[in-house]
Amino acid sequence: MSGRHVGSQSILLERPPLILQTASAGGLLEQQGPLGKALDIALSDEMNHENSWEKAECQMVLSTIRRVIQKSGLDTAQVQYILAGDLMNQITATGFAMRDISIPFFGVYGACSTMGESLQLAAILVSGGFADYALAEASSHFCAAEKQFRQPLAYGGQRPLYATRTVTGSGAVILGHEGKGRAKITGITTGRVVDFGIKDANNMGASMAPAAAHTISQHLRDFETVPSEYDRIFTGDLGQYGLQLAQELIERDGFQLEDRLSDCGLIVYDRESQDVHAGGSGCGCSAITLSNYIIPALEEGKFRKVLFVPTGALLSPLSTQQGESIPGIAHALVLEAV
Repeated sequence: MSGRHVGSQSILLERPPLILQTASAGGLLEQQGPLGKALDIALSDEMNHENSWEKAECQMVLSTIRRVIQKSGLDTAQVQYILAGDLMNQITATGFAMRDISIPFFGVYGACSTMGESLQLAAILVSGGFADYALAEASSHFCAAEKQFRQPLAYGGQRPLYATRTVTGSGAVILGHEGKGRAKITGITTGRVVDFGIKDANNMGASMAPAAAHTISQHLRDFETVPSEYDRIFTGDLGQYGLQLAQELIERDGFQLEDRLSDCGLIVYDRESQDVHAGGSGCGCSAITLSNYIIPALEEGKFRKVLFVPTGALLSPLSTQQGESIPGIAHALVLEAV
């Protein structure tokens, strides 16, 4: 067997897939942040030489996928599956990009947790022997997301201080068993939907924090381990206030985190010099941080073992207009140095 189910929500990957290569793209604000110099593709503007924000994101997805394949040294035909998604209705940025790539495609949607979902499924495919190489990717675009989920930017509305900024960016990862691995995936915990009744579409951190706390606590129970086993636990995009709430909920559940809990939304931007309010969010937030910060740190020996937990708020424009609450979900992956 290549793996076994442990606890109630987790899988131990006894044949760990290797993270062979990563690639990332980012917009202007992302280039100015702490991870900007490590971007493989730097957009010249938010339009990315297209005539709409949605087309700009589509081209960003296409460029990132092509770049990670090129960096890996593989032929396109060797990549057997792509698992990817974005925030736009019916994940059209990703689906339209796939028109130009002749690789079997699983479109996935987990809101801002999409990088975790796509990476988990790719890991299962490779670890289970169903693919030699699989590619996981996720993207988001600030302008397209604001237009869809809140108000068009031309409206000029002020965002509350607890709001986060959707990252314009994408990240892609290639998994396989052969080659020089930069890191490996040894376990996964698939999240459950958790709803604390938050209805404010600006307050993404509060809506996702309970799901992040549930997944992290369940992961620790399933693997019968403790937070000190990890050098860092990275949530996806809770931002400043969501991270504080998640930590409180996890410690209330009986786990002492000390200083191990971090958030990708607080890494991708410099909040002291960049006006992003509570931090970063969007599918691209955890995807860029994984590619530009977490994997290099594992490769360089700065980290030995981390828990990567992308988070997502499962809302739509329609559900918000109908007064529905915002459920959250979070997916965890154990990443280790090779």
